[in-house]
Amino acid sequence: MELLSPTHPPLPPPEIVEEGGDRVHVAVGKSVDKAIALLRWSFERFGNREICILHVHQPSPLIPTLLGKLPASQASTEVVSAFRRDEKERTRKLLSNYLSICTQSKVRASVTVTEASHVQKGIVDLVNEHGIRKLVMGATPEKFDPQCYHNLSSLTNTTSSSGYTSSSDQRASSDSATKDDDEESLHDLLTEARIEAEASRDESFQEFLERKKLEAIGKINLASHRKIVSTPTAYGSVSSRRIGQRQGVAYHKMFIGHIVYRDGQARELQESVISLFKALESARAHEIKLREEAEDALKMTIQEQETLLEEKRRSATHNGVIGFSEDSLELAEFSLADLQIATCDFSESFKIGQSGYGSVYKGEMMDRTVAIKKLHPHNMQRQSEFLQEVQVLGKLQHPHLVTLIGACPEAWSLVYEYLPNGSLQDRLSRRSNSCSLTWKIRARIIAEVSSALLFLHSCKPEKIVHGNLKPENIVFDSEVSCKICDFGVRKLMPEETLRCPSFRWGTELKGSFSYTDPEFSRTRSLTPKSDIYSLGLIILQLLTGRDPVGLASEVRKAVSCGKLRSILDSSAGEWPNFVAKQLMDLGLKCCELNSRDRPELTPSLVRELEQLYTLEERPAPSFFLCPILQEIMHDPQVAADGFTYEGDALCTWLENGSETSPMTNLKLDHLHLTPNHALKHAIQDWFLKS
Repeated sequence: MELLSPTHPPLPPPEIVEEGGDRVHVAVGKSVDKAIALLRWSFERFGNREICILHVHQPSPLIPTLLGKLPASQASTEVVSAFRRDEKERTRKLLSNYLSICTQSKVRASVTVTEASHVQKGIVDLVNEHGIRKLVMGATPEKFDPQCYHNLSSLTNTTSSSGYTSSSDQRASSDSATKDDDEESLHDLLTEARIEAEASRDESFQEFLERKKLEAIGKINLASHRKIVSTPTAYGSVSSRRIGQRQGVAYHKMFIGHIVYRDGQARELQESVISLFKALESARAHEIKLREEAEDALKMTIQEQETLLEEKRRSATHNGVIGFSEDSLELAEFSLADLQIATCDFSESFKIGQSGYGSVYKGEMMDRTVAIKKLHPHNMQRQSEFLQEVQVLGKLQHPHLVTLIGACPEAWSLVYEYLPNGSLQDRLSRRSNSCSLTWKIRARIIAEVSSALLFLHSCKPEKIVHGNLKPENIVFDSEVSCKICDFGVRKLMPEETLRCPSFRWGTELKGSFSYTDPEFSRTRSLTPKSDIYSLGLIILQLLTGRDPVGLASEVRKAVSCGKLRSILDSSAGEWPNFVAKQLMDLGLKCCELNSRDRPELTPSLVRELEQLYTLEERPAPSFFLCPILQEIMHDPQVAADGFTYEGDALCTWLENGSETSPMTNLKLDHLHLTPNHALKHAIQDWFLKS
């Protein structure tokens, strides 16, 4: 078999394998430009001989699916079959284009196609199966010099097995230039490069064996030459031996050069494989880095959203510039029939509460449990005004206000969310065997109620006065967080009705008068300070667990006698001295008979109340603690020994007859106490900043 090469080995030309005959077989691939150039070269080289186009169809090992490219063994049979049909259709169109080129050049042509996993194996099978005698394959140079065709044929004849490898090396070099392809293309290229590297290694090993064989022959020739030189009569034989030796050396040099060339190609191919592996690893590392950066960015975004929500909640609780929620949904408007169905026509068995304004029923509406407050119709405004005021109330949204869901003007009813855990009155009176409230929960209830009142009193353009704040109107949700209900109901009634004494005395339930502002009986008007009075009584009731009637006077008497702990509710646990004093002072100030002496709710006061029930969770500086009680001081006083103590604790110490220092046990120079204002302000600032 003769192999012809029309150009220098670094740029491998088409290879022709011929053993006689007129039919020429041309092996083409998927590259249209290379195939067209190869066909035109064959037209020029062989004239109008019949051309048989050979093509090895290599099925793709990866199948594109919705989940990405998967191996054919892992994809479904239907997807693989559809993809194989598309592959064959593309191959058919490609070969039709090649036939069209032959037809345009007026050359008779036919097509032979086979399918193989490797192109080399497919071509070998075609040659054996069809007895091919003339085969053109490889690539054509841009400029072809016909004169070099025969001069290089002898060299090509000695390296007949290297034609396809050269063209393969050219393809590997070309493929290695595409480093920006995706991971799948890199993987395919690596596979092909590895196969070609193994083939090149095998060829190099065979050539190495040939070289060793020639070296052995050369050594034999050299020994013969020395023997001939030692015999003077054999001059003619020496000359012929020298000629043979020179030819062997020439062949040896030729093979050495070819081996060096092949070794260089193998090294280049190995370097290409290494660079491709490095590119793949770099791409994977870059992908991992991008994924980590995306995860970090997502975490930061979530944290920022949580921070913004927390700031918004705090702003809604403390800023005092809160009015209405413009983004809230429109309230639902129900018919009388809807309410009758939800409550079994306002059955007494569905009734869960009674107030001076109406009755409260439990019902099921809109796939949820609701509380329906049915107001007394003779006390209400006209339906249009009623609905208008309800729309205003529906825009009031706060974490500690019961949410208004909708209304029924026809039945003068309001529909609220239902809170399942009862009221504060139930907890204080131990109804339904409810657990006693700890001092932390009581302190938190005071802070949450104060936060809701601050919100109502800060509404714009008009402040909202609750007017009926009492333990029955403080209810608990599933998380045992309290909410105020019955707020804003007074806005639904005409002013003249509210000012009528018979309405107030006739509609209030027994026991509600204790929480009513004493000034109301004189002015017939409710103000935010009226809610402050009710809050003060609730604070004192949470501290003592006692009935509200005459409670303020009882507490003042105990405080003046220094018997504060004797009136604290023991079921709440051990009250911290500082917390009990803070709340007791606030409750008594709120219960002043003159409204001008009552404090106003401010954001700073609400924040200070919120800090009280988290007191034990935050370590306080040691100099904030009283040396006697080991609690944060409320009224720090400096004694003669120079140490600061809680005022009440030190007074008790001295009243018991001790005239020595609690710290040094030395006798005090005097018994006078000096208020430590600087430390008191520092403690207050610490509470506010915490």
